Amino acid sequence: MLAVRDLEIRVGARTLMSGVNFRVEAGQKVGLVGRNGAGKTTLTKTLAGETLPTAGEISRSGEIGYLPQDPRSGDPEQLARHRILDARGLGDLRIRMTEATELMSSDNPDEADAAMRRYARLEDRFLALGGYAAEAEAASIASNLSLPDRILDQPLKTLSGGQRRRIELARILFSGADTMILDEPTNHLDADSVVWLREFLKSYQGGVIVISHDIELVGETVNRVFYLDANRQVIDVYNMGWKHYLRQREADEERRKKERANIEKKATALQQQAAKFGAKATKAAAAHQMQRRAEKMLGSLEEVRVQDRVASLRFPTPAPCGKTPIMAENLSKSYGSLEIFTAVDLAIDRGSKVVILGLNGAGKTTLLRMLAGVDEPDTGQIIAGHGLKVGYYAQEHETLDVKRSVLQNMVSVSQHLTETEARKVLGSFLFSGDDVHKPAGVLSGGEKTRLALAMLVVSSANVLLLDEPTNNLDPASRDQILEALAHYEGATVLVSHDEGCVEALNPERVLIMPEGTEDHWSPDYFELISMN
Repeated sequence: MLAVRDLEIRVGARTLMSGVNFRVEAGQKVGLVGRNGAGKTTLTKTLAGETLPTAGEISRSGEIGYLPQDPRSGDPEQLARHRILDARGLGDLRIRMTEATELMSSDNPDEADAAMRRYARLEDRFLALGGYAAEAEAASIASNLSLPDRILDQPLKTLSGGQRRRIELARILFSGADTMILDEPTNHLDADSVVWLREFLKSYQGGVIVISHDIELVGETVNRVFYLDANRQVIDVYNMGWKHYLRQREADEERRKKERANIEKKATALQQQAAKFGAKATKAAAAHQMQRRAEKMLGSLEEVRVQDRVASLRFPTPAPCGKTPIMAENLSKSYGSLEIFTAVDLAIDRGSKVVILGLNGAGKTTLLRMLAGVDEPDTGQIIAGHGLKVGYYAQEHETLDVKRSVLQNMVSVSQHLTETEARKVLGSFLFSGDDVHKPAGVLSGGEKTRLALAMLVVSSANVLLLDEPTNNLDPASRDQILEALAHYEGATVLVSHDEGCVEALNPERVLIMPEGTEDHWSPDYFELISMN
């Protein structure tokens, strides 16, 4: 259970929210909604105890399971299976039981006898915590999140960002936490896994707070909605399901439109009256008061318009380049004995559009990282053509320097970009005033996405490598991405679970991983997108 009283959160000099009060009890499934930058991720971090509130109280009873947008916890040398099992204290026990089993075969009778007694004690604890049935439960959860045994038996350091995130989600679902706080849990999940997660959350007996742009997930699982209003800095609590909430929001918006129209009408009348009075010296003071009232009324409307703004996105005008700006020959990648892909060839011509498809773990992100020069292949080479200029959007935002400010990240991507020019572009991406001085590390997932895309805009790249660019975005911002993608004149290589994103790209070719098979694009491939 979570209880929040008079909560206030500030980011620098900005009050993000204040006077927030609510409770989340067992069985309540809360959808936390609001535009990108409204403070949803900041609030969930605070609720989970990752950061402290400026004022107010948060009471927590029972275990909290928290899935951040960018999980980087856990020993990188630890096996993925043990990371999940450790949610109930079983992972470390399993390792020690294995070590004791090995020592039981020692030639030294005393050592073997001590190992046998140790194993018996460890197994008693293991069984008390759920034992082999719990192991089977963890394996079932992992399997439903498309995490097969070959992934579970790898160290965390060898996994992709998407695989790491699914491991953390499996860990939280397995933990039996009393309250789960999930920030975009469907990122990196295929269609079958999303359907399974919806059913899991519907039957979950504890409390849930979820941030998600997956309309079907929130539509089928939530029974309360917290609407975080970035402009008014409050949370509106709707004790109703998602469909009723949407109807209520629509009615509220219609009422606000009428109120705004009425305010505009009154303000215009005041301005007209002030203009008449202003011509007479005896009524100048009254005219001045009328004008000030009209400006105040219109100013309140401007605050609403600011809230409704979305990022204005246009991908860069590509720098001149040769016919084939980038090629890949005989690429392969393995992690230990696990082969990801082998003998992949690819040629990206000027202005071409290519989508990469494949199941989770097929090496799609790894291939993009190689093309971007971030990772080295085990075999083969990347051949840069004349004038190549790559713009890489990483799904885990690795291209951002989290210690640098928003403005410093922008200036770093173009040696000719002045601070004034950078601020102008950042403003179109909704970073204004002191926001540009915030460290990139404190940004929400949606804000990181906007910053990474803003950096692409000033890059003059002629080859865009885009890895899940629509993740973490609200519907309005996603629409801007799709519009920009549809009109970009350079070459694009795209990895995405989002059918709308692929449709906007209008690809000419498809590359199927891990086989590296190329084919002409056909609408038939849409069936594979949600599975990839």
